[in-house]
This record gives sequence, structure tokens and C-alpha cells, in this order.
Amino acid sequence: MTDASSSLSSLIWADWPAPDHVKACVSTRIGGFSPAPYDSFNMGDHVGDSPANVVKNRARFLHLCRLKRVGQWLTQVHGTQVVEAKDDGKVREGDAVYSHEANLPCVVMTADCLPVLFTDEQGSVVAAAHAGWRGLASGVLEKTVATMGVAPSSVLAWMGPAIGRHQFEVGGEVRREFVEHHPATDQAFQPDYQSRGKYYADLYELARIRLGLIGVHQVFGGGFCTWKDERFYSFRREGTTGRMASMIWIKK
Repeated sequence: MTDASSSLSSLIWADWPAPDHVKACVSTRIGGFSPAPYDSFNMGDHVGDSPANVVKNRARFLHLCRLKRVGQWLTQVHGTQVVEAKDDGKVREGDAVYSHEANLPCVVMTADCLPVLFTDEQGSVVAAAHAGWRGLASGVLEKTVATMGVAPSSVLAWMGPAIGRHQFEVGGEVRREFVEHHPATDQAFQPDYQSRGKYYADLYELARIRLGLIGVHQVFGGGFCTWKDERFYSFRREGTTGRMASMIWIKK
């Protein structure tokens, strides 16, 4: 455990014009209890780390955010299921979660996939979505916005740390999955000229395009790369590794 564990410096706070009572942040790999290769602030209970370490790491994360409620954690399956946050301590299956309730955080975990946090201009609802390429292609962001129950034009989105466009190589079938249904997404793919049939995909740009198509234009963040920045866990870089948590809540 590092000295940063007792400081908010182990967290990254969303830089966006959300209402003051909406709080949003993402953990890094700094400041927890887990040994290598999960060192040290691992939030994932499904990656091989000790369950006791994960419990302590999650408790520290909530403590740093001055939250007393556990919030809604998910078993993520790269789908589009959006669940409502409950204060019963149960982990629910889904890839997005929303809440209208104060001090009840919504949480998603990632280690290269894209976390997207949402609120509206009034801060009446918050949501968090886990978006790998499969979830993006299937419409997890669009479904999350629809479930929030507010006008898309009033929605603000913040994109947390994900793998960068120069590191995320995918096959041609991934590009086709997007472009056949949404031709505008072609601009988010760059051919890998050294590997025939492969492309570099920009998750941030894919999210911006897909959100824009449904009327969400207030999109922020997107300046990270989990593969290059060793503050973050990266599945593609390390294989066996931990998970960051991206969390949003209404503070009252």
C-alpha cells in the first residue's frame, strides 16, 4: 500500500460542467491493498485477486469519496442491460446502471474498455456505462441515455480512461459491425498498414459519434490511454491485472 492511499490524489475527478451536486471520479491502480499483478487498488472481484483485498479496496474508495452507502456494483457481461441502482448490497448483472437517488453511487469497472458517466443539466439523474467495442456496437450508450428518462439534448457525458486509438487493434469484422449500421463511425477506424485486414479503433470517437447520433452533444473527457499510462490497469498490456472503478453519484 502506498502513501497515496490516504489521499484523493489516487483518484481522477471528472472535468466537466456538471451541476455542483453531481460528483464523478475514477480510481487508479495507486493506493490499495492488493499485491502484484493486481497492485494495488484493484476493484475487480472476478480477476483472481483475494476477495478480502477487493473488499478493503472498495471500502477505501468509498471512504475517499466520503460515501457511506456501498452503491450499485455490477457483474459486467459486455451487453446492454441497464439496471437501476439499489441500496441492498446486491451485485446485479448488467453493463450500465442509473439512479435518481441521492448519495447512491453508480459504478462500472474497466481495464481498457471505456467507462462513460452521465448526468443531465439539472443533475436529477446519474448513470454509468461500461462500453467495450461489443457494448458500443450493441448500443449500451444509447440504451443508458434512454433509460435516464431525460431529453438527450440535456445529457452530459464524461468519458473516463480507456485504451487509446493507437493501441487498440481490431479485426475487420469489428469495423463492419459498426459501419454497416452507422456509416459515420468509419472515421473512427484507421487501417493498420503493417497487418492486413486489421484496424486501429478509437473508442472515444466511436462513443462521441454514437452519442451525437441520438442528440447527446455535451461530451467531455477522452484524453487518456490505459495501455500507455501506467497509473491504469490495462488488460491488453498485462493480461492478468486488476480493474479501475468509475463512479458517479448525486451528493445531497
